[in-house]
Order: sequence, then C-alpha cells, then structure tokens
Amino acid sequence: MIDLPRLGLGAAPIGNLYAEVDDAQARATVDAAWDSGVRLYDTAPHYGLGLSERRLGAALRERSGYVLSTKVGRLLEPGYPVEPDTAGFAVRSDLRRRWDFSAAGVRRSLEESLVRLGVPAVDLALIHDPDDHVEQALEEAYPELDRMRSEGLIRAIGIGMNQWKVPLWFVQETDLDVVMLAGRYTLLDQSGLPLLDECAARGVQVIAAGVFNSGLLATPEPAGTFDYLPAPPALLDRARRLAQTCERFGVSLPQAAMAFPLRHPAVSSIVVGAKSAAEIRANAALAAAPVPEALWPELSSVASE
Repeated sequence: MIDLPRLGLGAAPIGNLYAEVDDAQARATVDAAWDSGVRLYDTAPHYGLGLSERRLGAALRERSGYVLSTKVGRLLEPGYPVEPDTAGFAVRSDLRRRWDFSAAGVRRSLEESLVRLGVPAVDLALIHDPDDHVEQALEEAYPELDRMRSEGLIRAIGIGMNQWKVPLWFVQETDLDVVMLAGRYTLLDQSGLPLLDECAARGVQVIAAGVFNSGLLATPEPAGTFDYLPAPPALLDRARRLAQTCERFGVSLPQAAMAFPLRHPAVSSIVVGAKSAAEIRANAALAAAPVPEALWPELSSVASE
C-alpha cells in the first residue's frame, strides 16, 4: 500500500488551466506548496499538453520525500500546426491529444511523462477518464500498468474520473491501489458514496479531488461554477446556507469542503488545485485547521434538503 499524504497539490492550474501562468509563478506555487508541508503532487499529460508535467518536474527535481502522481490515456502527438489549445488550457502548441488505452499506448504515455518530469519512476499512475474506453482500459491499460508496477516504473495503480460507476467496476474487477474521485463526494454531491464504501471494504485508498465542485465551494461566500458550468440558483442557495451554517461555528465554507471527504474511512487524501503561492498557502492553512465535530450534523441537514 502506498503511503498517501493528507493534502496534495493538483497541478492543472500551473499547466495554464483557463489562464496563462508564467514559469516563475508556477515555480512559486510549487515552492509554496512544499514550504506549507504539501508532499503529494498530481499532474497529467493532458494538463497544458505536457506543460504541467515539465513545470512540476523542474520544481521537484532537487527534492525528495514526496508522492508523485501522473496519468495515462491521452497521448500527445506532435507535428500539427502551432495553434491555441481547445481543451481549456491557455497554451499554443503543435501537439494534439489522442485517446489511447492500449498496452503500447499506456507504456508510451508513461515513458514520455517520465521524460517530461525528469524522473526515473513515479509513485502513482492513474488511468485517466476512460469513460468511452472502459473495455480497453480494463483489458489492456490495467494489465500493462500491472507489468510496469512489477518493473518498478510505478509503485501503485489507480483510476481517476469525474464519475463513480466505472471506478467501482475497476475496484471490483482489478487489484487497484488508488481511486481518484473528482467532485462526487463533496458537501454538495455525495453520489460517489457507494464507491467509497466498496473501497473501504477492499482496502483501496481514495484521493478526493474536485472538493470545491469547480468553484462553488471555494470561497466563504459561494459564487461561480458547479462542475464547470454556471451554478443553478437552487444549488447556489444551498451552498449559501452551508456557508452560513459554517460561519456559526467559526469555520469557512472552503475549510469544511476540504475536511468533509476525509471523514470517510476510504479517503486518504484530498487534492486541491492552485495557480499561485497565495492560493496554496491559504488552502494548506485551512486544511490544517480543526473543524468542530458539532458542525457536521448541521451541514448534513442542510445538504440533504
């Protein structure tokens, strides 16, 4: 079993997710995470067409004692016209993503990630978003990752998705070590509970990502998006009532949002994204702050309304 730190940095923002971040700001973000005690770092080829991996690898190169996670399932193919990315990252590149969960594709993906990261191995490789490729991921990607685990290129195998039903199938059919579940076990959405319960029963560790549901729970006064779309009025109203309940206990909404998933016995870690040193310092401080036990029944009653 891999020893997962409680708090991790999600490195999509330093891959220019939605907005450009320069090299200095990206490095300062990772440095601040390190100085705040963060020892879990998660990235992917998808994030900025490799930019996130290159920046994260450079920032961690002289460090040790951390857990590093990347993902497989999207190959980066060169030779196209240099154009702006169309998948939400503010980069210009001649690379294009191609889905590939074949054994050869997964091995190539990881080997190319190791080059970008500048490391001989990673701790965790996650099968990334195989929603439309479930059979190939199960029959080819997982067995190849199992071989790479035996070769020492990775220490642990996982799956990372925004839904819970496919990961549940993998947990039941394979010897997964880790599930990264994004947005499906939060203060506003506990639909992933059956997966978490199965993971707890089988000894599979869970990393909870998307704990802010893409933004709605990220600030003391809720606003913005839920699952990357404008929050519906009814959901925004519920988030505001959650925030008001938190305030009565001297807790901020993002503090409660980070603490909530860790209450489940299957959840070992949470991963939060950050694009600046100030963001990760603030989140690390909130994650370390205690939350009164009496708050949870109050939040549960609001969340179930």
